[in-house]
Amino acid sequence: MSFETLGLRPETLASLARAGYKSPTPIQHQVIPLALAGHDVIGQAQTGTGKTAAFLLPFLNAWTAGKDSKYSQALILVPTRELAAQVVEEARNILPDGGPESVVVCGGQSMGPQVRALEKKVPLIVGTPGRVIDHLMRGTFKPTGPQYVVLDEADRMLDIGFRPDIEKILRRCPEDRQTLLLSATLPEDVLRLALRYQRDPRQVRIVPEQATVKAIRQSYVAVEDDRKLPLLLRILKDEKPRQSIIFVERKRWAENVYRDLRKEITGVSMIHGDLPQGMRDRVMEAFRNGRVKHLVATDVVGRGIDVRDISHVINYDIPEDPEAYVHRIGRTGRIGANGIAIAFISPDQGDRLTSVEMFINQILEKRDIPGFEAVRPRDPVPEKPAEDKPHTPIFGRRVKKYSNRL
Repeated sequence: MSFETLGLRPETLASLARAGYKSPTPIQHQVIPLALAGHDVIGQAQTGTGKTAAFLLPFLNAWTAGKDSKYSQALILVPTRELAAQVVEEARNILPDGGPESVVVCGGQSMGPQVRALEKKVPLIVGTPGRVIDHLMRGTFKPTGPQYVVLDEADRMLDIGFRPDIEKILRRCPEDRQTLLLSATLPEDVLRLALRYQRDPRQVRIVPEQATVKAIRQSYVAVEDDRKLPLLLRILKDEKPRQSIIFVERKRWAENVYRDLRKEITGVSMIHGDLPQGMRDRVMEAFRNGRVKHLVATDVVGRGIDVRDISHVINYDIPEDPEAYVHRIGRTGRIGANGIAIAFISPDQGDRLTSVEMFINQILEKRDIPGFEAVRPRDPVPEKPAEDKPHTPIFGRRVKKYSNRL
């Protein structure tokens, strides 16, 4: 397969070559021709398969046509600020010279620059539904402009409650627009949204409904809670990741792990939803350019973030939702590369491990690291003094080993 077979303009193909794109991924190979033909598309593919370029390229290709194109403006809705910034960065990477002006429309940032960009009717608008609604209500965003609308990570946007905002935005956009919906999963609520707001959409499914990432070596270590930090340090020292994300379940826990970890190693940073947007942007920029080697994070970066050099994902806290596990580990093994995912399992979390394995239809490899066993055997009871009557040495009752689940 090559991009030349997809129907892209020579200008777009030249830009792709300069940006280092060699051949389309399966989702790109199937979505791009349909979108170029003007169809609405529902695209499902697991994380790390190139969905961003799949929906960007049809618009960027049309934009290079200038007056010959009916698509002068695109609106791309995403669930998080970090993903919005990444989409804009990808667009600039594909068309670096003279590409379309763009604006990130997200909360946590000043309204002024966003208003000025929207008043100029910049061609590429990428934002979160909540902030786009804010501009719509203020009258600073005219939804009648975008003829090309994309819902990226649609399942995640619905999960976090954006459905009313999305529907309000879509109802105000032009009726003859082209709408693409991209998602890692296609639950019923996502399909209902597509049925209501898309016109005869063509479906592209690259993965089975229970998505998993086969290129990633997945394993777990059974460990007591109070031994997690030393275990993390041992793994980082022994395996020397190029870059790693260390996922924790809660913001406060992320701060604790970050504080303890930075005392022992360098190149550590942290990100979670309560940090100011400017700080989150700086952390992600430092992580992308390699100044930050180990990122302690909550699920704010569990979806869509594409940092190509991540070799390890460590689930310091395994999530309750097995689907969240899949999205987390998808931060490594991007677009065909190999990756390593390690989960820390405490003695009372065997059910979570089983749920993950059932969801991905795969048994995780158990790793035994000396000194970090989840159950420490009791010390033997001392033998009775020699002058006592003859006896058989008595040892403490052997502790039953954990099953292979832990």
